[in-house]
Amino acid sequence: MVKPLTQDEVDSKTDPSVSKQWDETTPIEEQFKDLYKIVDGLKGGLLTTIRPGVGPTSRAMAVAKRVGPDFLFLANKDSEKFSDLKNDKTAQVTFQNSSDMSWVSVSGEAVTTSNDDPRIKQVYSKGVNAWFGDLGDGVHTGMPEDPRMTLIEVKANYITYWKSTSTFPGFIKEVAHASMTGQVADTGINRRLTDKDIQNARDSGL
Repeated sequence: MVKPLTQDEVDSKTDPSVSKQWDETTPIEEQFKDLYKIVDGLKGGLLTTIRPGVGPTSRAMAVAKRVGPDFLFLANKDSEKFSDLKNDKTAQVTFQNSSDMSWVSVSGEAVTTSNDDPRIKQVYSKGVNAWFGDLGDGVHTGMPEDPRMTLIEVKANYITYWKSTSTFPGFIKEVAHASMTGQVADTGINRRLTDKDIQNARDSGL
């Protein structure tokens, strides 16, 4: 439902598109459940690392497994993102659902492992080898034992997300209505989860 812009929002230099959708009253447990519902419904997102001399650099990655608020990715240790992470462990994972425009941004620190990490076999799935290839030497096979295959684990320390409360057609209609009437679109719920919230979720197994 569209909402009018108020003088108080202008005087306080408040972004109305954020303030009108901000949610700080829903119980944290429910906020995590909504977060997981969004990301678990998507096959992958963008993994962003910091590249020296360049800055943030992103690439599409399939999530191998979500463990609470943290994310595991299978990756080739020879790729440039490992060089990025060697210099700066800062990482971000972003998701967007194109069907309703819900989005998630996970900021955190990336931990990389070697090929002897037992979790590789646990999260490996058919089709991953398509991104590695098979050299035919019995070693570089694209299978879990391939020495190139390792894990990137993004340990979250700050999460913000926006949960749509309408369908995509409803979203477009709401935005158009707001544009034509001079009001502010209100099409979803914006939330944030702090480092403390995230650590409590890990500790409780949420």
